[in-house]
Amino acid sequence: MEGITGSMLLLCLISLANANTSPTITTVVHSVCEDTPIGGYAFNINAVDAENDPLTYSLTGANAQYFRVDSSSGSVSIKMPLDRETQKTLTIILSDANDNRPIFKQPTYDVNVPENTTVGTSLFKVEATDADTSSAGVIHYTIDEVTPNDGSSLFSIVSTTGEVRLNGNLNYTGLSVYYRLKINASDGGGKCYSNENNYFSSIAFSFVTVVDVADLDPQFIGTPYVARVEENSALGHSVFKVTAIDKDTGVNDAIIFSIESSTAEGLFEISPADGIISVLANIDREDIGDTVTLTVKATESQENIHGIKANTKENVQINIIDKNDNRPEFYQCGGSGDKLSCVNAIHFTGEVVEHSLGSVFINMTVKDLDKISKTQLTLEGPDKAMFSVEPQSTMSDSIVQLLVKQPQLLDFEEKQKMVLQVIAIDEEKSTFHSTATVTINIKDANDNSPKFPQDTYKLEVPEGSPVGTILGNFTADDPDTMDKGNITYKLLPESIRLYFDVDPNTGTVYVKNATLLDREVRSLYSATLQARDSEDKPGSTVLEITLTDINDNAPVMNRDSYREFVKEGEELELTIQATDADDSDTSNSQIIFAIEPSTYSNNFTIDAITGVLRNKDELDREALDPKLNGRIELNVTATDKGIPPLFAMVTVIIIVEDVNDNGPQFKASFYKFSVKEAEKGAFVGSVQAQDLDQTKEFNRMTFNIISGGFGSFNIRSFSDEPGYSGNITVEFDIELDYESVHKQFNLLVQAIDQEQKTAEVKVEVEVLDVNDERPEFNPDGSVTVKENTTISGAVGSFTAQDKDGNHSLVYEQESIKCRCNGSLTDCSWFILDPTGEVRVNPAHTADYEKCDQVVIEAQVVDEWTEKGENNSVKTGQMVINIEDINDNAPEFIFSDSVFVVVSESASKGTSVAGVTATDRDSGINRQIDFKVTSVQFQDTNNHTSNMRLLCEAVTTQQKDIYVGIIQTTEGLDTSLKGRYLVTVSATDSGKLSTSTVLKIFAVDESFRVELKFTLSEAVVEEKINEITNALITATKASVQIAVIRPDFPEASRDSGNTIIVAYFVYSNGTALTSNEVEKMISDPEHSLVLIQLGLADIGKAPVIEAEADPVKFILVGMLAGLIIVLAVLTTSLMCTRRNYRRKLKSAKAMNSASMVTSDNQKSGPVVPGTNKYTMEGANPVLNLNIDTAMVLDMDDESDVDKVSLNSLDCSDDMNIPEKDQSNMEEEEEEDYGPPEYIEPLGAALAQRGQKKGSKNPPAGFINPAFSTTDL
Repeated sequence: MEGITGSMLLLCLISLANANTSPTITTVVHSVCEDTPIGGYAFNINAVDAENDPLTYSLTGANAQYFRVDSSSGSVSIKMPLDRETQKTLTIILSDANDNRPIFKQPTYDVNVPENTTVGTSLFKVEATDADTSSAGVIHYTIDEVTPNDGSSLFSIVSTTGEVRLNGNLNYTGLSVYYRLKINASDGGGKCYSNENNYFSSIAFSFVTVVDVADLDPQFIGTPYVARVEENSALGHSVFKVTAIDKDTGVNDAIIFSIESSTAEGLFEISPADGIISVLANIDREDIGDTVTLTVKATESQENIHGIKANTKENVQINIIDKNDNRPEFYQCGGSGDKLSCVNAIHFTGEVVEHSLGSVFINMTVKDLDKISKTQLTLEGPDKAMFSVEPQSTMSDSIVQLLVKQPQLLDFEEKQKMVLQVIAIDEEKSTFHSTATVTINIKDANDNSPKFPQDTYKLEVPEGSPVGTILGNFTADDPDTMDKGNITYKLLPESIRLYFDVDPNTGTVYVKNATLLDREVRSLYSATLQARDSEDKPGSTVLEITLTDINDNAPVMNRDSYREFVKEGEELELTIQATDADDSDTSNSQIIFAIEPSTYSNNFTIDAITGVLRNKDELDREALDPKLNGRIELNVTATDKGIPPLFAMVTVIIIVEDVNDNGPQFKASFYKFSVKEAEKGAFVGSVQAQDLDQTKEFNRMTFNIISGGFGSFNIRSFSDEPGYSGNITVEFDIELDYESVHKQFNLLVQAIDQEQKTAEVKVEVEVLDVNDERPEFNPDGSVTVKENTTISGAVGSFTAQDKDGNHSLVYEQESIKCRCNGSLTDCSWFILDPTGEVRVNPAHTADYEKCDQVVIEAQVVDEWTEKGENNSVKTGQMVINIEDINDNAPEFIFSDSVFVVVSESASKGTSVAGVTATDRDSGINRQIDFKVTSVQFQDTNNHTSNMRLLCEAVTTQQKDIYVGIIQTTEGLDTSLKGRYLVTVSATDSGKLSTSTVLKIFAVDESFRVELKFTLSEAVVEEKINEITNALITATKASVQIAVIRPDFPEASRDSGNTIIVAYFVYSNGTALTSNEVEKMISDPEHSLVLIQLGLADIGKAPVIEAEADPVKFILVGMLAGLIIVLAVLTTSLMCTRRNYRRKLKSAKAMNSASMVTSDNQKSGPVVPGTNKYTMEGANPVLNLNIDTAMVLDMDDESDVDKVSLNSLDCSDDMNIPEKDQSNMEEEEEEDYGPPEYIEPLGAALAQRGQKKGSKNPPAGFINPAFSTTDL
């Protein structure tokens, strides 16, 4: 806030029309809140008048510009902003208000915090300042928000100091890597003018960046690792690449790879930098196996926070891919289980009994060390036809056997030994092969066994034959004589003997169990009839027993039911299947299919042999009963041809699926509806349509308005058996307008099913008119009106329109606001008529200096509206610009500066004074020109004489304030004693002017004071402002610096002592002598400050000796003698009477003075303290604490005629006893200094009136009720 601060001294002037005593102001000290707004009430001037005359109030003084007073009531309001924080020396006390926000010393607080920072650590400290005092200046800090939200618990702030601390553990990888803290600084709140506490706060942001530290082990990614490589791969061949990362992503340390261990050492190596595993040595799968497992380690290149290099390990399984690089070889094996061992061999032996069948054991194993191989075994040699080798082909390690192919050729009597070569060949690569030699020894044996006449016998027996039924008698012959009659028979295998058996001696085969003989269970049995001789040599034949069929099984349907889906219009083809367990070669198993009669059986046929079911005619879903939902149920029978015939039945369900073979159809060819305008969502009418398809999938439809609606209508579909309805409504956000071009709509409505089959119908909608339109303002431009105008006609008017044909528009005022000092406030400068015309309010005057713009907001109402709101949607606004006219004269700005002319500043062209003025008008009307209109001189005897224009005014401008610098046009006579009265006029461009009189005091050289400083001239000039302020503080007088010079002329500016020549003058023109100045600055309160500024001594003022003039002395002597003679002659006659009258008048003057206060305004022609007397003829003496006896001439030294009393003294002191006077002075400000005298005569008389021996410094008393011009 800009403006005056602290307390201020105002001079309140009250004038009376016809009064003989001045009014009295009862309250002279007021407190005002600094946040009181412009125009707000400040205080009230309370005054009384003994004669009860009407009072007129006004304010003068340096600070009067901040206030505005009502001249009739004395109510004072704020005119300019107040600010207590700027100024400290005041009389009106401004109470502090909370009008300042806390301000952070830094715009942002950004820090980097390692993630392992200990909880409780102080991270940083924020600091804000508040210019307010008391609780309004106490700042509390809070953290309003942390982004992201999960970081809210990690930070805390000390509310009183702003110290931000870590409240939880950070984690660079697990949590956020940065946080934004929104820190709030709030004051304690305060109030002054307002009854509510005002609280202010400010926001600062802090970005906390979490710095990652090395505290996590590296991690392999993409695990588990499984690789593959072919055996015999080239050295350096890349097999696999492992990847590891540093989980400390902010550190991202380099990873070094190594192989920690391997199940097959030396085969692989790994690249330390990129983790590529490659072949180091030759790989032979047959030696090392199918897999190799490596343990790979990833190590960080830098040490972690624990001082070690973090690492991790992971297994890599490498599968060895086999290649065909080995030939098959033969081995002899011995032992079993874990003790089995095999050796490579190429010679093998075996033996076989002559004429025997079976295999020959030769203890041969063939192996191919390759993982995937296929070995082919063949025989070579002259006897290879006798044997075959098993297996002939193998894909794994196999035992090799020789099988006898021609046992009859094995005859011991003809050949006792046979030699063969077994060859093993790799089928994939025939060049890989091996050969082994096998020697077979033939052993002699009883080589004749029993033999049946036939190798195989085919027998038949009906199923279910009784036990004991003989199938046949079978005997075997043996040429060996020892076996005659010694042959026994047995049926094999043992399981066959559940059904059949044989007599062991005769060979008769018979039925053993009739129940088990079921052809449908088993129709063919194969048995071996074995005959053994005395040496238990067997002979055998095969019995193939067939059970003949009987019709004992009905047909069986392959499925419990059939369910078939077929779309209407398509062909049905369904095969019904059934089986019969009877013999397929008999009629017992032959099946005939047929359809049982039913509702829809005639629509289908079935092939009696194949069971294929077909439809006769085209299937139509719409031809079926809708309740069946397309379901047709048939019963199909399967009957065999046995005797008696047996049958089975199955249910066949046929679902005829609906297809969209029908489109929508509207029930009417045309629809016509009507609807009122301005009804949102109003129902218009309904259209109906139907689709003959039976399923909702195909008969469901929707309705669309495809044209003619212009977005104003909506149609919604509803199920309305047996079809659908489409309800047409007005759109919920659309109001039809009869006044528009669309009074009738021709809609084209479409019904569409799921497969886009459509039907269309025309719908005519007629819009019915209602009065529903709201009036609208026409755009209006701004209006310009000159201030102070009194025109009675309209200055402007609002216009509006209504789309309805019949309407009655009335204009209503919403608000009238004036733009005063940049803000809009309510006012009543104009009046709005119901017709819309705007007129000047005769009760008020438009003043540009108060407000420069008026904004009128109005509402227009249609009184004939039938529906809806009758007022306009938006209010109308008229801007009236107030045009400035030149109606204000310039106003001088009060200044308490003291203007002095001394001998050092009396030359031509010197600036001796200055004035400032403003003009409330604007633009060119506010331009001011200053001019000196007259110059007078008033000597010490108050005699005024006119002088020529010794001064001129130079006009300058500083922003909105004009400054007049008063300069001398010729040298001034320094021998004159008194003051110059310079009249300065301020005239604006409209020739309006005002004037003021400047008092420029002429001070002679006898009041010149020389101050000696121990500082150099350059340093003194640098500190001249500090020195001047210290001297003003000590003397309470205006300090006029005349000369700054070195103590000695030869001294340089940067060394030696410096002399300051100055004059000390009060505002009333009274100057201080060197002795008086010395006494005042010797006070310890001020001397220390001046000594610190280099003050060393005070020089004596120059003594001006007058030149002796003999003629003047003679004339003075003669005049004195004459006066003495006259005095002697008249004294005896007049002394007694005159002395008494003088005492009486003085007493009356004292009584009159006691009724006048220092705050009274001028009282017209009554001028106490001057040569003008009151109506009683008394010369009142005001404001002097003089002894009554002295005034009444009871003291020899007192004579009223010798005393000219100062008219500017304070009347309040008149009736205050001397002992109370000191108390009153203590209530004044501590800096109360010597009195400021308007004229030298007043100062002299004041000193004359002091009692002898008083320790108080010379003091003058100011009575602002009178001015020096009254003298």
